[in-house]
Amino acid sequence: MRLTMYTDFSLRVLIYLGAKDQDKLTTIQEISDAYNISKNHLMKVTFELGKAGFIQTVRGRGGGIRLADLPENINVGTVVRKMEDDFHLVECFDREHNRCPIAPVCGLRGVLGKALHAYLAVLDEYTLEDLLFNREGLREILQPI
Repeated sequence: MRLTMYTDFSLRVLIYLGAKDQDKLTTIQEISDAYNISKNHLMKVTFELGKAGFIQTVRGRGGGIRLADLPENINVGTVVRKMEDDFHLVECFDREHNRCPIAPVCGLRGVLGKALHAYLAVLDEYTLEDLLFNREGLREILQPI
């Protein structure tokens, strides 16, 4: 299983914000510089993170972004579910576009469905706080946090 770059970048943004002091605002440019990721990609990601309620955005001069909640209240599984556009591991997961001729009699969909459920169940066991166990190391690497 593989997450999209979009979800990867979303988790990185949350990790960056979680490693910072919660009362300080961060700019998209700071995150872009820290991860060497396109600012345009991050603008799209942060917009969706804000829409989903994971971050707060403050507009205007001196504005920026910050976590909307404490890291221990942000569930990794929830973030992944909100940021991924679909979980169609194989064609038959997409009922509308499924053209596989063996889908009605194939056991693969059930096996992969069970695997996907287990994958998401593991992610549900963790919060952003769990990913921040080494804040000092993160701050050191992601300068200028």
